[in-house]
Amino acid sequence: MKYRKELYMAAVCFLLALLCFAARLRLNGEDLAERIAPRLLRFHILANSNSAADQALKLEVKNLLLEKLADGLAADEKSGTGRTRETDGSGIPEKERICRYVTAHRRELERSAADYMAAKGCDYGASVRVTRCYFPTKYYGDIVLPCGTYDAVQVTLGNGRGRNWWCLLYPRLCFIDATHAVVPEGSKEELRGLVGDDDYAALLTQDGARIRIRSRLLDLLAGLLARDAEDPTVPSDLP
Repeated sequence: MKYRKELYMAAVCFLLALLCFAARLRLNGEDLAERIAPRLLRFHILANSNSAADQALKLEVKNLLLEKLADGLAADEKSGTGRTRETDGSGIPEKERICRYVTAHRRELERSAADYMAAKGCDYGASVRVTRCYFPTKYYGDIVLPCGTYDAVQVTLGNGRGRNWWCLLYPRLCFIDATHAVVPEGSKEELRGLVGDDDYAALLTQDGARIRIRSRLLDLLAGLLARDAEDPTVPSDLP
């Protein structure tokens, strides 16, 4: 009995220490998010509901709108109206250019989404806007974006009460291969250039830190449970 109490007291102390460390990581992550958020633009789409049909439609509309945005921005840049010069201050910064394009073509994007969903038999529409909203921590392969408030192109389908989907619209940080979580190397280098080497390194190391913490916790708990269950020398409360 005494051995078991000491064992579980040790586990509780370890968990408390882990929670304190996790809280510090969270604060560090929020500080990092505050520094990098002004340079980034996220894409956020909320499904009408959590039904299988609405969730599948959410992904289809996501693909439709991202494709239209890519085509529209490319045409805008080709015409000369959307040329950017990030380095010397002339022209329109890329993030601002995307925000302006979305705002100017908002109704067109909403109609495209609504027409597509109507063709699929859905009677609800879509809302597109540039806004600021809170995002939880998000993993992109070996990169982690910390939780915080970011600028975003937000799409709401119908009631917007279903599970959401998000990626980084600028720079583009969406998986090439979602199964293996492959992020385009060009996007990673662009991200490095935007946030600087130190903050980029922090985006890489945070992921590893969380994985190591989680792995060690699971290993410890598994070991404690196995020892308690299998070791005949451990006293038992059962008769």
